[in-house]
Amino acid sequence: MENILDKIVADKQKEVALKKNLIPVKQLENSVLFDRKTNSLASALRNDQAGIIAEHKRRSPSKAVINQKVSVQDVALGYQTAGVCGMSVLTDGKYFGGSLDDLILARASVKTPLLRKEFIIDEYQLLEAKAHGADAILLIAAILSRETITSLSQFAKSLSLDVLLEIHNQEELEKSIMPSLDMLGVNNRNLKTFEVSTDISKTLSTQIPDDFVKVSESGISTIEAIKDLKQYGYKGFLIGENFMKTENPGTSAIEFIKNLKK
Repeated sequence: MENILDKIVADKQKEVALKKNLIPVKQLENSVLFDRKTNSLASALRNDQAGIIAEHKRRSPSKAVINQKVSVQDVALGYQTAGVCGMSVLTDGKYFGGSLDDLILARASVKTPLLRKEFIIDEYQLLEAKAHGADAILLIAAILSRETITSLSQFAKSLSLDVLLEIHNQEELEKSIMPSLDMLGVNNRNLKTFEVSTDISKTLSTQIPDDFVKVSESGISTIEAIKDLKQYGYKGFLIGENFMKTENPGTSAIEFIKNLKK
């Protein structure tokens, strides 16, 4: 089977090329939100006891439909009420059923730091993120060279966007450590098998310098898992499906964070 990431990236390259032809950079820079002061996700995670980044995600390549019923603004408001540190908004259409509209609607609804969760391969997408109200962006080490990670992260910083860099293994970690990152996220999902285990977060924790906020992503569904990961220096926990698969993601997050803070 062709690696799903390769497929997504090939589609993303076409998509970005088409958008660039249609919407000039100038138009993005003229967006009402472009000059908005960003709200740091990294700082929010550093200063919070729970450290939850809650996700809005309708479907995924591995799970098909997760939740098509709830509106992004209701989810955002629920998450804000729950006291999440940040909200991750998936903007990929083909594989995740998201869009930049979701980002705008979330931004219009809440003050919470917003992470644009996307397969970023081009500076143009960072301008889009900024123009649609994002505070932070995700870079995925598995699809980018060290040079590209450097140039994209530096460009993001020039736009006052926080950078979360996601890794899956030791090799990706080694090529990624650089001062222009704010947060290092370890994805617990093996992208080849889709199996999930927090062991990888534990194994890599000692090798992530303390200058970066450590984030554990995917497959975190219990309070115990979070308390366990905190002992390894993790400050941020990205939770998507666990909230989204319920009828009311916001209410689920409120309940979860209340129990976590007990």
